[in-house]
Amino acid sequence: MKLDLTRKLSLVFAALLLVCSGTSAWLQLRATRIHEQEVVQGLSRGLAEHIAGHTQLMDANGLMPNAVERLFGQLMAVNPSVEVYLLDDDGRITGHAAPAGSLRRDRVDLAPVHRFIDGAALPILGDDPRSAGGRKVFSAAPLQVDGRDRGYVYVVLLGQAHDRFAVRGATSAALDLALWSIGLVALLCLFAGLTAFALITHPLRKLTDEVRRFDAAGEPVPPPTDEVAGGSNDEISVLRRAFHQMTVRLGEQWRALTRQDRERREFLANISHDLRTPLSSLHGYLETLLLKDATLAPDERRRYLGIALDQSRKVGTLARSLFELARLEQGFVQPEWADFAVTDLVQDVLQKFELDAGSRQVTLKADAVPPLPAVHADLGLVERVLTNLIDNALRHVPAGGDITIALAAREHGVEVQVSDSGPGIPADLRERLFRRADDDDATLPNSSRPDGGLGLRIVQQILQLHGSRLELLDLPGRGAAFLFMLPRADRTRPL
Repeated sequence: MKLDLTRKLSLVFAALLLVCSGTSAWLQLRATRIHEQEVVQGLSRGLAEHIAGHTQLMDANGLMPNAVERLFGQLMAVNPSVEVYLLDDDGRITGHAAPAGSLRRDRVDLAPVHRFIDGAALPILGDDPRSAGGRKVFSAAPLQVDGRDRGYVYVVLLGQAHDRFAVRGATSAALDLALWSIGLVALLCLFAGLTAFALITHPLRKLTDEVRRFDAAGEPVPPPTDEVAGGSNDEISVLRRAFHQMTVRLGEQWRALTRQDRERREFLANISHDLRTPLSSLHGYLETLLLKDATLAPDERRRYLGIALDQSRKVGTLARSLFELARLEQGFVQPEWADFAVTDLVQDVLQKFELDAGSRQVTLKADAVPPLPAVHADLGLVERVLTNLIDNALRHVPAGGDITIALAAREHGVEVQVSDSGPGIPADLRERLFRRADDDDATLPNSSRPDGGLGLRIVQQILQLHGSRLELLDLPGRGAAFLFMLPRADRTRPL
């Protein structure tokens, strides 16, 4: 059976409390015993001296047996727990009134006797003649006859009669009271400890439940209550708040990953669609050339080859755009900064598209209001931006339309605006225009671009390298209109 943390703590606490209670009971009994010995020995400290000074136990001829027996009988009548012994100078027992065969040793160690006589701290334990290894409190005094030391009076204060009385339970009331007191205190401590453990681990159990729900659902758990989110600063509350913050961040990251995965799937689907159209056309014309090679006229063969070559160029253009976008998104492209006149760059780009625009009957215009400052940017990358925007516009502007590049000086650089007179971008495509390469061809009129969405994403990535961004404008009487800013060079000059 697996136990939770609360039960484990409760069992450990109960075991420790049991050990502590047992130790406390043992120490209390020992302290009571030592206290009793100290009191008895202190009260009877002068007993042996009184016996030695006021009782005739020995004469010039030696021990007086009758006197010893009479004294022992008198003391037993007054205090049955005392036992009197006479010792010689070496500690051998020379006289006693004990029953025959009751002695277990014939001599007593005199070191405790000397400490007692010298006034050492009580209690002092000495040898018990009626026990082979027992030690008891005693009273002792030197015995003198005719002014000469003849040994010692040795009085065991808590003899066998006391032991028999204690064994029968004469003091069990006090002992029972002490044990009951210890037991009651232990039970109260156990109840208080278990209650404290339950209160302390309650927030931890709630946190465990929240972690379990988060693991099962995979979604952020509800926010913490006011009690947890408020002023409580204990470790578990801090951990719980940190866990909720972590779940919120994980939820945001999970949603971002889900969105990115969805966009990646849509991006791949759109790229597959863009590739499928020219590849299918290329495959169809090559297959026709192979099957009808013997029957095709030279002009018809050249027309089929021209169409196949055109579709091959579209596939190559799309492949290059994909490669360029990947390099930009992975940070492999770093701008080569230089100062240049943006008007010169605009003229070069418009000249590059002059023949294509003429064949489509589209007018290219440049509108610049001098003076314009020089810009600090990567000349090749900015040319790529303008090329992509004009190329996209040419694919959607009908015959007789125009494409205009307007330049204007601003405080921090030059504002570039590329607009056309085409049909514009549908509202349902504007939100996702820069996020992925959507299949716009089916919705935009006169669409023939294989990489329009890719082109705009490449433009956005290039402008981000320059600290700028591509914006879509709504201009009256114009179709698609894009705006971006190029940073000003450190120096300015009129152009």
